[in-house]
Amino acid sequence: MLKRVKINEGFAGLVFRGGDYQRVITAGVYWLYWYETVRVFDMSQALYTTVSLDVLLRDDRLKSLLEIIEVKDGELSLVYENDSFKNVLTAGRYAYWKGLTNRVFQKVDTSSVDMKETVALSVLEKAEVAKYVRILVIEDFEKGALFIDGKYSRMLSAGTYYFWKNSIALRVSKVDMRSKHLEISGQEILTGDKAALRVNFVVEYKVTDVEKAVIENKDFEKQLYVDVQLALRDFIGTYTLDEVLEQKESIADYVLNEVRAKATSLGVQVKDCGVRDIILTGEMKDIMNQVLVAQKKAQANVIMRREETASTRSLLNTAKLMEDNEMLFKLKEMEYVEKIAEKIGQITVAGNGNVISQLKEIFATTK
Repeated sequence: MLKRVKINEGFAGLVFRGGDYQRVITAGVYWLYWYETVRVFDMSQALYTTVSLDVLLRDDRLKSLLEIIEVKDGELSLVYENDSFKNVLTAGRYAYWKGLTNRVFQKVDTSSVDMKETVALSVLEKAEVAKYVRILVIEDFEKGALFIDGKYSRMLSAGTYYFWKNSIALRVSKVDMRSKHLEISGQEILTGDKAALRVNFVVEYKVTDVEKAVIENKDFEKQLYVDVQLALRDFIGTYTLDEVLEQKESIADYVLNEVRAKATSLGVQVKDCGVRDIILTGEMKDIMNQVLVAQKKAQANVIMRREETASTRSLLNTAKLMEDNEMLFKLKEMEYVEKIAEKIGQITVAGNGNVISQLKEIFATTK
């Protein structure tokens, strides 16, 4: 008994008998035995079937209709259909129908982190491909030291970099190339006379050699911090408290000279530094306040004595002038009478007429 089967354009059928593959049929009308079955496939899609490809490819006619893509371990195959990205194939064997859709397969080696083949950025950013890609971004103000499997590979300048994601360890150490400030805060240091100070210091620096800073030295910022700290202790420990306070501006020059050569070996240029604060501890602060109060009192006493001396000398000079000049004496006497008169509201005269005579005598000038 026969049955009629029609295969439309753009489709193909695989004929099976009792579950075993028999032959392929393309567009047309066919008469098959009742015990034969047909599985129809869209030729615009890949061929996916539960039957092993090894079995199917024994048929030379079917083999001529298929394009076989084999992707090895450590490879990916990027599939393009009609010049547009379609999908990505991982390790395995795949079969695609020929003739209907124009396909291009681009194989890429992912066994290395570096991309040896040229792949469009628009494709690398596709969700299907992005999961196999590592993206590193270096900003304009940065440089990055690239390490592959723990070994230094090369220096990366500003830009976006794409690497294949695999079992190989990849790491980048970024370094900010801008000028930065290093704060040395709350350093408790003893002066030469055992006075305790707390110093806040700031250093302006810039990385000039990334390889020295990142590869030849471990944590260059911490090393720079320690170098500045030791230079501070060396300077302050040499002088007494009074000398340190008097030479506050010299601390920065000393530290700069001491640290500059050491910083160069770290790949760093120290541009400037300075003391932000010198803070006395509790007891020392009280003692210094007492000293300051005593000094100010002594200065005030000196000024008072100086003013008293000047006042006495002025009175003495005035007395000598009035002694030699009776007119000047009368003028001074009238000045005091005027000051007294300003305080008097009214004058009541009692007694004889001698009061008027006495006032005349005060304001009269003896010739």
